[in-house]
Amino acid sequence: MNMPSIDRFKRFDVRPLLKAGAEPLPEILKRVQALKEGDGLIVVAPFLPSPLIELLGSQGFASKLERGNSGSWIVYFWRDGE
Repeated sequence: MNMPSIDRFKRFDVRPLLKAGAEPLPEILKRVQALKEGDGLIVVAPFLPSPLIELLGSQGFASKLERGNSGSWIVYFWRDGE
């Protein structure tokens, strides 16, 4: 499956959670598991979230990376269905 249209993505900026000392992984997992077919999630992080990309990739999610402003990373996740 190709990447869905950008208007089908919901944005989740994890930087405030990380700054507060919170672990964003449970919230990210909750959000990606709730995605409907053809929808996606944008995660904005202050660093390249390689373990997250690997974890979600092993669960059938495709991803695309972009460099954001001020050293942040923008990662698009969507189900990589047939």
